[in-house]
Amino acid sequence: MNFKSSIVGRVNRVVVGLRDAPLVGKLVRKGITVVSYTGRKSGRTFSTPVGYQRKGDTVTIQVMMPDDKTWWRNFSGEGGPLTLELDGTERTGHATSHRDDKGRVTVRVQL
Repeated sequence: MNFKSSIVGRVNRVVVGLRDAPLVGKLVRKGITVVSYTGRKSGRTFSTPVGYQRKGDTVTIQVMMPDDKTWWRNFSGEGGPLTLELDGTERTGHATSHRDDKGRVTVRVQL
């Protein structure tokens, strides 16, 4: 594990912890969720916190610093299944990722 991934891991643990905090948890959960998915190549299950926006049955995730992350690549092309924690329950959906001409990456999840 390199220094950068060590810091990212610590930040992710803090963010996940804040989601369950008594005073700020409800506010944090309005914009941050944990996504879980199975890696296409490894077959392993991964979970990571992400910022999101929701409109009805569509969840949009703007991937920050996409060139430094790999999780979203599991949803390129045809996409794949993804689980999110929303409103206190786990919801399953189909996720697809898209990189625009400016290099920004969006993952859309249809619940």
